[in-house]
Amino acid sequence: MYAERPAPAGLACLWTRTVSSPTVQRVVPDGCTDLIWTPASGTLFVAGPDTSAQLATVAPGTLYGVRLPPGAFPSVFGAPAHAVRDLRVPLSELVPSARLDSFSDMVSFCASRVVVDPALAATASLLRSGDVGAVAWEIGLSSRQLRRRCLDAFGYPPKVLQRVLRFDTALRLAWNGVPFSAVAFEAGYADQAHLAREVRALAGVPLGQLIRP
Repeated sequence: MYAERPAPAGLACLWTRTVSSPTVQRVVPDGCTDLIWTPASGTLFVAGPDTSAQLATVAPGTLYGVRLPPGAFPSVFGAPAHAVRDLRVPLSELVPSARLDSFSDMVSFCASRVVVDPALAATASLLRSGDVGAVAWEIGLSSRQLRRRCLDAFGYPPKVLQRVLRFDTALRLAWNGVPFSAVAFEAGYADQAHLAREVRALAGVPLGQLIRP
């Protein structure tokens, strides 16, 4: 069972996942990064921004997670987000001084370090539907500067970030029962066939299978 609850300002959400037997979970790109605690093994690790779906085997018990919004990783962990792209990294490798013994410690750690950068939020918002070149011009950066900013903050080059954010929007719409044809239009795809291709490329399965309970 997966559950989310509101998080302190600057964080995306707090979440838990409880399973009674070993389960394979499909984790799809959403532009976010997570700090995850597994009490059974005592491990704390950071899940970096993914570029495609990852299959994770979840052992019986409860996982605890703090989800950071896109762009927040560097302020919390002191490293560029591209350094952990598609990786799962022990917290001790990123912040050796961190001593976290509970879920509350995890939340406090992230909340006390996160910096909300309005410029990054604006960049992500514009990239959800805008042309990359036009976005660079609008925020006063060269294409090369925009690429560097996106790699450091989000872990992706601009076009990949755009694809991931658009996919995340589509997935949320589909979860809320929006017809797939309308999902394609509202999320900014050329048509439903374009949506289907992108979902398969990023998630590895069709949208209908992805949202199946």
